[in-house]
Amino acid sequence: MDFLPDGVRLAVSPLSWTNDVLEDLGGTTPVETCLTQASEAGYQGVELGRLFPREAAVLKPLLDAPGLALASGWYSGELAVRDLTEERRAVKPHAALLAAMGCEVMVYGEVAMMAGAAPLDAPMSQRLTMADSSAYAARLGEFAAWLLGEYGLRLAYHHHLMMVAETLPEIAAIFDAAGPELGLLLDTGHAAAAGFDYAALIERFGGRIAHIHLKDIRPEIMQRVRAEDASFNAGVRAGMFTVPGDGALDFAPIARFVRDSGYRGWLVVEAEQDPANAPPRPAVRRAMRHVETTFRQITGESS
Repeated sequence: MDFLPDGVRLAVSPLSWTNDVLEDLGGTTPVETCLTQASEAGYQGVELGRLFPREAAVLKPLLDAPGLALASGWYSGELAVRDLTEERRAVKPHAALLAAMGCEVMVYGEVAMMAGAAPLDAPMSQRLTMADSSAYAARLGEFAAWLLGEYGLRLAYHHHLMMVAETLPEIAAIFDAAGPELGLLLDTGHAAAAGFDYAALIERFGGRIAHIHLKDIRPEIMQRVRAEDASFNAGVRAGMFTVPGDGALDFAPIARFVRDSGYRGWLVVEAEQDPANAPPRPAVRRAMRHVETTFRQITGESS
């Protein structure tokens, strides 16, 4: 892709085809449909989805056929409540798969306290919080260092609505306390939905950014979800998230960061929405065009 800097690649999340949590959204859409349409739209890779095989010997030829790479895959971590020994044991199959597929980062999402405290179907006001994140940050840093040494994978910590690092101060508390081994996944949509400008993460932690999710938001739906104290899942069903270009976010700041900072890695177009209401093929094609236009405009080119 001539509009991206060397070493930067563009992937798309399978969430446009099948939701990982709300299994009725996309149902059992064949993996091949996602991969074929992603490749036809010009993407270079995908992240893991719930219907993807978890054996490298099966997954690799499946991705090779349409010419796609595996960008990364979400790992549901529980370091908020369990120790490093347990977490290392739990992550091994997932980390081994990512390493075998040639990935360089692993997406980490904290889910430990969700089942008992604030599942994604609970009102957003019941989101998770953590009084003291310093010990948690220390465990994350140690875990990240081990993951890099054992599997060659950099941990990309995903700030996320309703989880323990939703707001800018919560994210900052973790990253200020953790060592440099801990990488950040910057998600443009989750930042905006949490009430802050994602550019603040670039300013504060640009050197820690290891992975990027390009997600847009529909502010009128987000405002309604907040006003009604609806759940995260209700917001997804209502369409609060969408692909870049379909919402209100400006992606020029992140394009300038990628161009100027020396960032090397994946940009992942991601939209958690109902594929029945947002057909994936045209949506991801529009997103591709919007990302290309954004990058060309910051360099003074026409798209």
